[in-house]
Amino acid sequence: MGRIIDCCCGTSAARMTWLVIVFVSYVCLGAFTFSYLEREKDEHFRRDVMNHIDKFKSDHHCIDDKKLEELIITVVKATNRGVAATRNVTMTEPNWTFGQSIFFASTILTTIGYGRVTPLSDAGKGFCILYAVIGIPLTLILFTAVVERLMIPTKIFLYFLFRKLGHLYKVFHIQLFHFAILLAVVLIFIFLVPAAIYCALEPNWNYLDSFYYCFISMTTIGLGDYIPGDNPEQKLRPFYKVATTVYLFLGLTVMMLLLAVLYDIPELNLGFHFYMKSDEQEDERTKLRDSIDTAGPKYTAQIDEDPRGGKQGGSKMYQPTEQDHIAGEQ
Repeated sequence: MGRIIDCCCGTSAARMTWLVIVFVSYVCLGAFTFSYLEREKDEHFRRDVMNHIDKFKSDHHCIDDKKLEELIITVVKATNRGVAATRNVTMTEPNWTFGQSIFFASTILTTIGYGRVTPLSDAGKGFCILYAVIGIPLTLILFTAVVERLMIPTKIFLYFLFRKLGHLYKVFHIQLFHFAILLAVVLIFIFLVPAAIYCALEPNWNYLDSFYYCFISMTTIGLGDYIPGDNPEQKLRPFYKVATTVYLFLGLTVMMLLLAVLYDIPELNLGFHFYMKSDEQEDERTKLRDSIDTAGPKYTAQIDEDPRGGKQGGSKMYQPTEQDHIAGEQ
């Protein structure tokens, strides 16, 4: 894939131009698609709301339209702030218990930011800014340090696959197999299993809603349309929020680990071809190729040539290194 990009666009500036064009086109594609899929549903929902309001007015002639509008605005604001107005407000649990606050703090530090519950006071808004300025870099440092340590057993497993499969498959294929195994584990234990748990605990969520919440959270999109524990009748709500906080931190750490493993595969690190330093590497390759061409005829061994005679097609096969022996002893 990287060679195709290099052949189509000579310099990093040209590749960057094409990347911007592709990105803008992708944004427009998303806009057209969402507009097509959601417009009819949105219009239907608007008509349904207006029909309910008109029916309520026809059944209650004594209610002033202006007063009703003010009540609706108050209810909408309360709902957007995470306050349940559908039942007795005094009977619902406050949004700022310790468990709820832990959940809110985690959404700030992980930049998920659901936006359902937000600070209302000026002091709370100011502290939120200061808390995020200090906490977000601290969280990134923590995630990076944890991922660095998790890469050790991950690479030990990779070296194990090299030793067992290196004589049969190419290095790139073994790395893909290793990444596929990790991807399957992440899919099962970070997405599928938690989605099943949320589906069982949340009365109004189906499995797609639960999986959608897990994906939106693990990618730090955080739309806020689905939030665990927002049901006022949820049992052990503070504990539920703390447990969800633990899931978010563990899940994001594993997602960063998965990305680190992906970036360790040079053939799949497509971002490098859009960096300015890729031009320097291409110049070095050109100079090296020219020096080989002008050095006179000579025998050139294939990359994957077997020293005992014969050739093995494709890229170089894996040869055990000292690092493999160390990993094996561990």
